[in-house]
Amino acid sequence: MKDLVSISVFAFLLLCGCTKQQQPTFTHSVMLTQPVQRGLENEKSFSGIVEEAHEISLGFKTPGQIKRILVKEGDHVRQGQLIATLDEVDYQLGVDQLQIQYDQLDSEMKRLEKLHQNHSLSDNDYVKAVAGLKQVGVQLQTYRNKLEYTQLKAPVSGYVQSVNFEPAEMVDAGTPIINLLDVHRMEVSVNLPANLYMIKDRIKQIVCRSPFEPGKEIPMKLISIAPKADGVQLYKMRLTFENEGDVRLTAGQNIEVNLRVAGTDSQNEVTLTPHAIFQEQEKAYVWVLGDDSAVHKRAVTVAGLDEKGNAIITNGLTGNEQVVRAGVNVLQDNEQVRVVEEQVKTNIGGLL
Repeated sequence: MKDLVSISVFAFLLLCGCTKQQQPTFTHSVMLTQPVQRGLENEKSFSGIVEEAHEISLGFKTPGQIKRILVKEGDHVRQGQLIATLDEVDYQLGVDQLQIQYDQLDSEMKRLEKLHQNHSLSDNDYVKAVAGLKQVGVQLQTYRNKLEYTQLKAPVSGYVQSVNFEPAEMVDAGTPIINLLDVHRMEVSVNLPANLYMIKDRIKQIVCRSPFEPGKEIPMKLISIAPKADGVQLYKMRLTFENEGDVRLTAGQNIEVNLRVAGTDSQNEVTLTPHAIFQEQEKAYVWVLGDDSAVHKRAVTVAGLDEKGNAIITNGLTGNEQVVRAGVNVLQDNEQVRVVEEQVKTNIGGLL
C-alpha cells in the first residue's frame, strides 16, 4: 500500500512538471531606434522673400512750390537723374542780389587793400572789411545752395514706388515727395526657428536657388540676424547676394534658401531619444538588440541634450546599434524580444 501511494505522488509531480513546461512563455514586444552620429554637416532649407535693400523717401531740402514732377509710379530712375523741381524764381533773385553786393564789396576791398599797404588804413579797419566780404560771400553761397536744392535728384538707382504730390502744391523742407525703392542691392529675408538660431555660429555656407534657374546655386552673404524673436518664436535673418551681377530677381519673389550647418567638433558623439534611456543606481543604460534577438543592457554616458531635445551620448554607443526606444522598463538582460515595426502613417491598419 505504501508503494502504491509513492507511485501516485510521483506520477502527480511528473504530470505537474510536464504541464508547466508546456505552458508558453510571454515575449515582450519592443520598438527600435538607431543613434544618430553627431559632428556631420547637414543642410537645412527655408523659404525666403526677395526684398529691395530699403525704401527711400525723397524730399526737397528747402520749402517751395512744386514746379515739375518728371517721373511716375513704376518708372526706373538712374542715380543722379532729375526727378522733380521747385519754382526757383525767388531763390534766383536772392542769389542775384547777393552777387551784386558781393561784387561791390570785392571791388571796394581791392581799394582798401592798397590803402592798407600804404599804411593809410589801420589794421583794425582792414580786418573789418575782410570779415564783411567773407560774410557776404557765405550768404551768397547759402542762396546758391538753396537754388540748387530746388532740383530733386535720385540718390541711387531704383524704381519709383509712389508720387505723393502734384505740381503747384506747396511743400516744406523734408516733406516726402517721392518714395523710391533702392534696388542697387537686393536682399533676402528668412525666418529662422529657435533651434537653428542657437547654433547660428555653425552656419558655414548659404546659397539660394531661383525657381527661374533650376539647378543653379547663387552664393549669399549674411547681413544680420535679429537677436529678438517675433510672436511665433522666429528670428529674422537678412541676406544679400555675393555677386549682384548674376541675380535676375525682383522684389517680392519667393526663393529657396539652403543653410549648410557644420556639426560638432567631436565625431564620436551620437544622439538618441531620451525615451530609450533608463536609470539604475544613478547610472544610465540602454537596451541594445543583439544578433540573437535578445536585448543586452549597456551603460552609456549622457552629456546633455542637443537643440532638438535628444540626449547626447559621449560613450557607450557607436551609432550602428539597434536600441530599444519603447518598453525599456519591463525588460530583463538577455531577454528574447519581438520587434514591432513602426506603422507607416499612410498604411493605416497595415492593410498594404
